[in-house]
Amino acid sequence: MANVALLSAASPSTSSPASRLLLGRRPPSRRSACRGRATSKLSIMAALGEDPIREWILTEGKATQITGISSIGGGCVNSAQRYKTDAGSFFVKTNRRIGPSMFEGEALGLKAMHDTNSIRVPLPYKVGSLPTGGSFIIMEFIEFGRSRGDQSVLGRKLAEMHKAAKSDKGYGFYVDNTIGSTPQINTWTADWIEFYSKHRLGYQLELASQQFGDSAIYEKGQRLIKNMHPLFDGAIIEPCLLHGDLWSGNISSDTNGEPVILDPACYYGHNEAEFGMSWCAGFGGEFYSSYFQVMPKQPGFEKRRDLYLLYHYLNHYNLFGSGYRSSAMSIIDDYLRMLKA
Repeated sequence: MANVALLSAASPSTSSPASRLLLGRRPPSRRSACRGRATSKLSIMAALGEDPIREWILTEGKATQITGISSIGGGCVNSAQRYKTDAGSFFVKTNRRIGPSMFEGEALGLKAMHDTNSIRVPLPYKVGSLPTGGSFIIMEFIEFGRSRGDQSVLGRKLAEMHKAAKSDKGYGFYVDNTIGSTPQINTWTADWIEFYSKHRLGYQLELASQQFGDSAIYEKGQRLIKNMHPLFDGAIIEPCLLHGDLWSGNISSDTNGEPVILDPACYYGHNEAEFGMSWCAGFGGEFYSSYFQVMPKQPGFEKRRDLYLLYHYLNHYNLFGSGYRSSAMSIIDDYLRMLKA
């Protein structure tokens, strides 16, 4: 699910690890991702000489001329455009209602993944506020190929990212971000089971209780949380950098056939949690075989798989309604029977 909304995270200070991830960027070129419409406000700003997007492209972006602006596909809340210039193309997302915190979270995640030198992601260049209200992000424009690329290469490169990027702060991320339009809390936590219980499953269960008055799924879900520790017996768990929202809409390939992932909801977590959206990601046998050659399968992987699906089913229930409730409840009921809880 594409990141489309904001959570109340303060902008990091220039001395924080988060802000340092965004310093000193310079563009190579090319990128594509989210659906949207070019807004009339951007043309108004340009006419008034108050367009920070144009200003950045024509200064730090090293362009002397913008030759065209076109809308390109993606999400339904943000607008997305390709800016063509004499220095190459830039990908720009704008949101007229939401401040820069959402895009700051996205940029930090993209930069963290980029710095692993493993799988390709669009490099972020600039996040800022629009003078008419809202915010923007400028990033590398990647020309996509005609397919999602080779599944085995995707699996290997994703595993290389997980192996390369570990956190010494525990589980979480530098800022809170979003999963779809749902706030995703990333408070640093030393223990993975505690983090996943409180900030993933517990948070979604509370939302379901608040939004729908669903006491049944809340109470059963809490029983699962209290009894799920045996599912992790024998597993070696490390805080790996995760994309966090890896479904088919966030996976593509460049014109050379190399896999590209985008629109992240990054945090440091158990690597198996990356497969939580596998029910709509299309991962096949070649993907998993290549992945586990780099990141060996841990004892109990099959027993934990649905536990990581549950977070995303609960999120879809909270975002889109009752159509996803039965899938979430079925997973909870199966675990309660397995654990005799």
